[in-house]
Amino acid sequence: METEAKIEFAPLSAPHGGVFVVFVDGDLKVAPAVAERLGPLARRLASIAKKSQFRGKKQTAVDVVAPADLDVDRLLIVGVEREKNGEPLDVVTLGGFVCGKLGAAKRAQIAFLAPSGEWGAAEAADFALGFRLRAYRFERYKTKKTENDEPKPGAIEATICLEGVEAARAEYASREAVAEGVELARTLVNEPPNVLGPVEFAERAQELKRLGLEVETLDKKEMAKLKMGALLAVAQGSARESRLVVMRWRGARAKKGAPFAIVGKGVCFDSGGISIKPAASMEDMKGDMGGAACVVGLMHALARRKAKLNAVGLIGLVENMPDGGSYRPGDILTSASGQTIEVVNTDAEGRLVLADVLWYAQEKIKPSAIVDLATLTGAIVVALGQEHAGLFSNNDELAERLIAAGRKTGEAVWRMPLSTAYDKQIDSKFADMKNAGARNGGAITAAQFLKRFIKDGPWAHLDVAGTAMGSPSSEINQSWGSGWGVRLLDRLLAEHYEDKR
Repeated sequence: METEAKIEFAPLSAPHGGVFVVFVDGDLKVAPAVAERLGPLARRLASIAKKSQFRGKKQTAVDVVAPADLDVDRLLIVGVEREKNGEPLDVVTLGGFVCGKLGAAKRAQIAFLAPSGEWGAAEAADFALGFRLRAYRFERYKTKKTENDEPKPGAIEATICLEGVEAARAEYASREAVAEGVELARTLVNEPPNVLGPVEFAERAQELKRLGLEVETLDKKEMAKLKMGALLAVAQGSARESRLVVMRWRGARAKKGAPFAIVGKGVCFDSGGISIKPAASMEDMKGDMGGAACVVGLMHALARRKAKLNAVGLIGLVENMPDGGSYRPGDILTSASGQTIEVVNTDAEGRLVLADVLWYAQEKIKPSAIVDLATLTGAIVVALGQEHAGLFSNNDELAERLIAAGRKTGEAVWRMPLSTAYDKQIDSKFADMKNAGARNGGAITAAQFLKRFIKDGPWAHLDVAGTAMGSPSSEINQSWGSGWGVRLLDRLLAEHYEDKR
């Protein structure tokens, strides 16, 4: 893990040293208990704010260094004025904002009391989640200290002060599990491709056994016996062998009940193969396993919080490289389902990997529903930018649940069409289908391709090419690898698929 925050909950006490964080509304008022701790300084807040042109609006702050009448290094005053439309404050984002404003501080005491209204244990836990996600750094390969040869900032110790400490700790336990899952997914995406190939990725997944997961890894020979001709073709040009990893969590009362399956594309590096990509930004293709990273992070979170459901995560891990053994445009592959695929573009490789893993999931796991995640197409970025992931589904209920979970977590999805009208673009003269269609509607034809490997059950495909890596930074994420999808799917499963008894 790469977190740089140590979080504790405690009753509000007299501030001493470090940074003292307080919250004010649009009238620049603090909670009465906070005003008592501030003493005479509380009466001067309006004057301080006026000089700083601070009005208490959300995601604004004023920093007072060495404030008089207070035994702290800094006083950070943070605005939480309510929106005029009445929308509730996003406390997760607030946690990230505060963490960002603390800078290189080593210790912070956060008076988590609302100036007006109520913040309880759940809000405190959400605040802590946002704070921790913002504190993530990936700097394990940096040998220099800083540009100025100063030591890198260490972990910040943050104490969140409120009433109901035990309740907050209990609420935070599940958030902490999710935070760990997000951090794990981010780290996997951030790792360089010479460090994290298919074999090494599978070994990282094996480490989840310590949390109680059953983890099985299939090698090239075992996949060949299963006739996974589509997945294995992608890796023909690489010196690194492919892997299929199956992670099982049995948390439901009925241990043998049909599990929910989550499938991830794990192309650990994608050169494009014979249909090679342009050199510009090819280094970003180390993140073409963002879907698989999310699945591993999600399974970590489910096990850590002991989720009351049966779930199986499956990831197909390959590397797509060009050499004399590479698969070629014009090749015809036979997938595990028996369907044949004409290769017209070796850079449309992720769908070949998913085709065999999705089929395996249905044949061997017999899931109640499937969600797959893949950094599948640049076309989805053209369509939606980097603010939404593309959602394709054969089931309205599953799609609506994903959309709702996206609204609640901020990991937004936008439903795209599935229609047989697009099938003619991937029909082949020589095989059952081609692995790519025309340029127009590229994300849709990719989803239509995947749909040909889905039987009858509920299925959703998330194209996360714009959100899993290189997405815009936010108050809760400053990392290139975002860990996108862990919070979304954890919310989906917690609300709709876990035992409620």
